[in-house]
Amino acid sequence: MSKPIPLPENDQMQAKKASDSFTIMNEIVLPNDTNTFGNLMGGRLMYWMDIAAGIAAGKHCNFPSMTASVDNLSFKNPIKLGNVVHIEAKVSRAFTTSMEIHLMVWGEDLLHQYKYESNEAFFTFVALDPYNKPRPVPQLIPETEDEKRIYEGALRRRQVRLILGGKMKPDDANELKALFIKP
Repeated sequence: MSKPIPLPENDQMQAKKASDSFTIMNEIVLPNDTNTFGNLMGGRLMYWMDIAAGIAAGKHCNFPSMTASVDNLSFKNPIKLGNVVHIEAKVSRAFTTSMEIHLMVWGEDLLHQYKYESNEAFFTFVALDPYNKPRPVPQLIPETEDEKRIYEGALRRRQVRLILGGKMKPDDANELKALFIKP
C-alpha cells in the first residue's frame, strides 16, 4: 500500500471574490477553425471556452480541476472567418468541491469595427486532490449586482444539472420547486 501524499493545510480556506478568477482569452478565427459556411465551428469554440473556464477555475481554487458539465450552449450570432473571438470567464458560485464558471463570448469584426455577442454558457469544474478525488474549494464572494444575480441563480442551475445527470431526484430540487409551488 502506498503512503498517502500530505495535503496542504486548508482549514482556514479563504473565500475569494469573483473578480479574482476573471479570465479573458482571445483567438482569431482561421480557415481551419471554420465550417463550410465560413463560420467558427461550435466544437472549436467549446474547446476554447473549456480552456478559459479551466483557467478561471484554477485561479479560484489553486488546484487542478476538471470539467464536470457544460450547460446549454446556443449561438446568438455566428463568428466569421477572420473575426476575433473574445471569451470572458469567471467563477459565478462555489459549492463544496465544484465551481460554476460563467462565460460570455463575443465576436469582433476588426475590418468593419464592431463587436457582437455570440453566446453565453455555464461550465462546472471540480477541484481534485493528488489522488484525483474531489477536494473542497474556497467559497465565492459576489460583489457587483450582476455577480450577485448570477450567484443567486446558481443553485437552480445546479439542481437542473444534477437532475439531468441522474444525481438528484426532481422531488428533491427545492430551489426549483420554489419557482413553481407557492408555500
